Amino acid sequence: MITPDALLPLWQAHRDAIGHPVRTLEFPAFGRVFDDRPYQLGVINLSRDSSYRESIVHTVEHARYRGRRMTIEGAAMVDIGAESTGTTADLVDVDGQVASLVPVVRALADDGILVSAETYHTAVAAAALDAGAGVINLTGRVDDPALYEDIARHDAGLILCYTPGETARSSDDVPPADQMIDEQLAFFRERLDMITGCGVDKIWIDPGFGFALNLPDGPERVRYQTDNLLQSFRFRELGWPVCVTMASSVYLFHDEARVAETAGAVLALLAKANLIRSHEVARVQPVIDMLEICS
Repeated sequence: MITPDALLPLWQAHRDAIGHPVRTLEFPAFGRVFDDRPYQLGVINLSRDSSYRESIVHTVEHARYRGRRMTIEGAAMVDIGAESTGTTADLVDVDGQVASLVPVVRALADDGILVSAETYHTAVAAAALDAGAGVINLTGRVDDPALYEDIARHDAGLILCYTPGETARSSDDVPPADQMIDEQLAFFRERLDMITGCGVDKIWIDPGFGFALNLPDGPERVRYQTDNLLQSFRFRELGWPVCVTMASSVYLFHDEARVAETAGAVLALLAKANLIRSHEVARVQPVIDMLEICS
C-alpha cells in the first residue's frame, strides 16, 4: 500500500535526486518555457487502433479542434502519433505515418501550438520537423546521429523514452522490478552523451512505463507501473526534466477508466514529474492546480 511509511524510506534513500536541479527548456518560437514545475502534454492519436478511443481524431479539422481545446484546458504541448504502440495494433509504414502526421502537425504549428511527434522512425521524425513539430517523442532506440543533428538544426526538443527492446512495440520483457531503475538510468546515460554531443539541448527523460510493457492489464502491470511512477523523481539526477505517461487501467477502473489518469497524476506530482502526458487534460489540470496552490 502507498503510505507515508512506504514513501518516506524511498525519499530518504534518494534525497539528492529529489532536490537535483533540472534544466529549463525554452521554445521561443512558440512562446513556451518549461521550468521545474509540472506541465501537461495532451495526446492526439491518428491511429484508429488506439486503445484510448477519446483521443482518436479522423480529420485535420478534428485534430485542430482537439489541439486548441486541450491548449485552452491547460496543455502546454500536444503529442501526435500516427501508429498505436499497442501489441495488437496494425503496423503503419513510414509513408502512411508521414501522410497522416504531416498535415496535422503543420495545421497545429500554424495555430501556434507546440507539437511533439511520436515515432521511432527517423524519416517520420524528419518529416514532422520540416512540418513544424517542435519536439520529437522518440519511442525507440535510434543510434543514428543524423536524427539528433536534425533535431538540433531545427532548434527542437526531444522526449527520450526508455524501451526494453528496439521500439515501444517490441516484445522484449521488462527488467525485474528491483532492477528497472538501474537499467533505465544506464540506458539514458549511454544515449544522452551521444544526443547532447549532436547539439540537442532540450530533452525530457521518459521512463516509458506507459507502454505495453509485455504485461497484461492486471495487478502485476499496475504494481510495476505504479512503482516506476513513484520512483520517477530519481531520473532528475540526470539533470533533465522528467516526462511520464498517465497509464489507464481497465482492470481497476472498468467503465471509469478515464478517471485513472487523474489518480495517476497525483502520484506523478508527488514524484516531481515535469511533463505529464495525458489524454484527459481537463481532468488532470485541476489536480496540478490544487497541488500548486497548496505548495
